[in-house]
Amino acid sequence: MLMWYWIVLIALGTLVAGVALGFFIARKYMMSYLKKNPPINEQMLRTLMMQMGQKPSQKKINQMMRAMNQQMDK
Repeated sequence: MLMWYWIVLIALGTLVAGVALGFFIARKYMMSYLKKNPPINEQMLRTLMMQMGQKPSQKKINQMMRAMNQQMDK
């Protein structure tokens, strides 16, 4: 009877460890993917600003891209 409890305890322990390990691996993969392939680029930002009625200057676009990259690094 004591053997049955050990089997259940080991099964639950490995399940919890697998879920935690899978979460951290998926998180690291997604962060590196988003760093390599940012969801927004300069052309998208320029189009977005023009749709909002602003005349985008290159200086303002560079400033916004720099701020977004700093936010991604944190």
